[in-house]
Amino acid sequence: MVKHIVLWNFNEEMTPDEKRAAGEKMKELLEPIKSKVPGAVDIRVVLNELDSSNRDVALISTFETLEALQTYQTHPDHVAAGGYVRSVTHNRSCLDYEC
Repeated sequence: MVKHIVLWNFNEEMTPDEKRAAGEKMKELLEPIKSKVPGAVDIRVVLNELDSSNRDVALISTFETLEALQTYQTHPDHVAAGGYVRSVTHNRSCLDYEC
């Protein structure tokens, strides 16, 4: 299994309502890709709700293999979602690991 975790902050000029809406849009775009990529086990977008965090939104996903992760990363729906995500976020951090 491969875990793929990505963290972002929303653009600073966004209001709390705009950030919430952007997070919901990210969920709508990214989570359904699970059913389209063989080997995708789980894809979740999580919005920060605690003051102890220093990131606004996370993508937490699990894939059966590294190849499944690579298929996800090049899937047309993921590529399209990436354009939206880049338009509303900055400070991207990513960690992939085998589990």
